[in-house]
Amino acid sequence: MSNARKTLLAFAAIAVLLLIIGFAQSWNVSLGILNLCLISAVMALGVNMQWGYAGLLNVGVMGFAALGGVSAVLVSQAPVVEAWDASWGRLLIAAICFIATVAAALFCYRRLPRGRTRNLALTFTIVAGLALTRLFLDPAISSIEAIEPAKTGFLGGMGLPIILSWLFGGLIAAGIAWCIGKVALGLRADYLAIATLGISEIIIAVLKNEDWLTRGVKNVTGLSRPVPYEIDLQGSAWFIDFTRWLYGGTLANLDGDAQQQALKQFVIDGSSIFVKVCYTGLFAAVLLVVLLLSVRALNSPWGRMMRAIRDNEIAAGAMGKDVTRRHLEIFVIGSAVIGIAGAMLTTLDGQFTPTSYQPLRYTFLIWVMVIVGGSGNNMGSVLGGFLIWLVWIEAEPVGVWLMQVGTGWLDEGNVVRIHLIENAQHMRLFFMGLVLLLVLRFSPGGILPEVVRRRK
Repeated sequence: MSNARKTLLAFAAIAVLLLIIGFAQSWNVSLGILNLCLISAVMALGVNMQWGYAGLLNVGVMGFAALGGVSAVLVSQAPVVEAWDASWGRLLIAAICFIATVAAALFCYRRLPRGRTRNLALTFTIVAGLALTRLFLDPAISSIEAIEPAKTGFLGGMGLPIILSWLFGGLIAAGIAWCIGKVALGLRADYLAIATLGISEIIIAVLKNEDWLTRGVKNVTGLSRPVPYEIDLQGSAWFIDFTRWLYGGTLANLDGDAQQQALKQFVIDGSSIFVKVCYTGLFAAVLLVVLLLSVRALNSPWGRMMRAIRDNEIAAGAMGKDVTRRHLEIFVIGSAVIGIAGAMLTTLDGQFTPTSYQPLRYTFLIWVMVIVGGSGNNMGSVLGGFLIWLVWIEAEPVGVWLMQVGTGWLDEGNVVRIHLIENAQHMRLFFMGLVLLLVLRFSPGGILPEVVRRRK
């Protein structure tokens, strides 16, 4: 079977599954899963760029996703004027001290010869600079967190449309990735994985504990939205008229109060579906842009060079390619895409919760998407994002149904039956392992493996 036909059949199967969920459960559930699948596909594309293009083992995916998430707060939240008034002067001095410390450390590193003198100078500069920074920063933080901590207790953001945070999140993630890459990309693959996982934990720990910036574990709720609110739609004349026209046949069979009650319920249900459809359009547009750029880059001379470096770094280096620089490029680009996906996820949730970023759990999930879909194949990563997230969400209700059917011959009060039904949600781990095992056994390259084109 050709790769194009296999791709078409795979996505057709995903569409059928979403339709089944829509008819069997509800269209709200189906569209909700679809939106998360779109975000997961964008995130999987970012990981595929790093691993599938260049062979970089980044296990810090959730750290970059969290950076995208916090960007939604920094961009969309209104600034807390009282907090700024109480601390802006000390924050400015602390920022100047920090920048001066970095500049002085770079000066010592570049201008002084290697040896004990440079090491002592660097140590003194960094310790003294950080101590001076904290001298002004700590009182500023205390004054910020004292401003109505139950409601605010942080600086807030810029008060801009939240959709701008998607771009801002990509830029923040790219900047942090550049700093990490300058230090960590010289490490061997296994050490790079450990380093990125540790850095991811550090990023998330900072977001959990720096209340003055992100409210920490108190979370930031009520973020603005790029789509209408359900309550606004339910009070809009045009939406009510549209719903009345859409369900005209059903409403025509009802009279009086029954018709009004039915219309009210249709409007409530329809508003939720309309909002999810709006999100679907936005997320699909981002996915399409990222996918088109990824495919174009992979098929360009730059993409062929990246795959050559992935397959044999020594040979690529012998041909004059700057391997470290190219690794840094793809690490930054892939992290930027992950940051965009993280901002999209926070936008969809409407809140920023640092405790929800669990590096080991969700990083594993994103990697499974790339592996199952097909490492090195952009369409494979998109397919993996759809398939794995769909299985992850639906495994629990399917597991409960299987347990109920499988233990139907037992009495309702049977201890074994009760135990199996109550723990059926853990079936999602079984299903994930089963999918991964089957794919690796029968299609080691993934459902849509990388297509290798040989030039004649």
